[in-house]
Amino acid sequence: MRDVDLQKEILSEKEKRNIEILDILRKRGPISRPDISRDMGINVVTISSCIDEFIKHNLVFEKELDVSEGGRRPVLLDLNPRAGFVVGVGLNLMNMVGLLVDFKGNIITKTQNPRPRTSVKEISESVLDIVREILRRSKEYTANIHGIGVGIAGLVNKKNGMIHWPQKTDHYYTYASIDVPLRGLMEKEFNLPTLVENDATSACFGEHWLNLGQDYKNVLYMFSGVGCGIMINGEIYRGAQGFAGETSIYNYKEQDDFNCKAGAPCFLKRWDIDLGIVEEVKKDLLQDREKAEEFSKLTRMPLESIDLKNVLTAARMQNSIASGALERAAKRLGIKIAGLVNLLNPEVVVIGGGLEEAGDEFLRKVTSTVKDWSFRESVEDLKVIYSQLRENAVALGAASLVMQRIFAQV
Repeated sequence: MRDVDLQKEILSEKEKRNIEILDILRKRGPISRPDISRDMGINVVTISSCIDEFIKHNLVFEKELDVSEGGRRPVLLDLNPRAGFVVGVGLNLMNMVGLLVDFKGNIITKTQNPRPRTSVKEISESVLDIVREILRRSKEYTANIHGIGVGIAGLVNKKNGMIHWPQKTDHYYTYASIDVPLRGLMEKEFNLPTLVENDATSACFGEHWLNLGQDYKNVLYMFSGVGCGIMINGEIYRGAQGFAGETSIYNYKEQDDFNCKAGAPCFLKRWDIDLGIVEEVKKDLLQDREKAEEFSKLTRMPLESIDLKNVLTAARMQNSIASGALERAAKRLGIKIAGLVNLLNPEVVVIGGGLEEAGDEFLRKVTSTVKDWSFRESVEDLKVIYSQLRENAVALGAASLVMQRIFAQV
């Protein structure tokens, strides 16, 4: 299993069947062969042949006998969570999380660091550092680690592993390329197959694979408001080169003229990852010295050092400046989501990336705005929820994408 090809995108029917069987075992085990056969609509002989191969690889083990309804009692099967382990790394709004997980998605080891500065070099070096730390703390598992998954911001080219990073210079955004692909750096240093995926796409897959609980097939995962993960008919949608999910358009030659009154910037224009909340709070505080002093006392932070975490803390303590900025940001995000809901008609919209820390009032405002701005028919059964995996979503999703490919290629 250590030689698994993590870059393979097109799966054979056999590989798809492997994933489905092992996913049933992961979610519902212990379960019998006949029950798996009924769930999948495939004859039990074919299921048994696959199971025998999984048992040979120690991926599945047989457990106590099930209760019989007459005749021979069926043997129960379960996925062996300790058959292998995967490292997952996720870059979030406020931090970077590294995980070692078993084949059922249980977290064995976790480490996290503050989100590094936005330069390409610092981000990529932080990814390497956090993997080094996970491996240092997981020496007893090293021989059985089968791969690394990384969920990271930017445009991830699936063909060559290059990352194009949106880096802000003055008030313009430019795209910087990592000269050496991150995937190549990691595989060379750690000698483990590595998958690099967009952060929102990783988180979307993680929520579906590990935690949504219902069999949703059409899902949007809003990573802050700057990108989204898209699942259509149960499959992650990446687009032709893997760049799908960018929710903005941008032309630096005309960007100064591209504004609107309701939202600064416009809903189609590129946003800062925090939805512009921190900049708006600082601007408001600079206009009112008394409120600025009150805010600094509340957060124990000088005005120039305020970040999103400080704003969320202040909002929870009923600070009017912070609460007002969050309410306006929630409306902007809701309008952007409404456009995507009308376009893609999902069953559920998951909000994450760090915004799940904004609280219930923020979610209510987003939800009501989505309903106000979408076609009524598109939102009749729509659920808008916070990420249940929270700060672990991107890292768990990246690790789960690796697991899926391992399952396929047994």
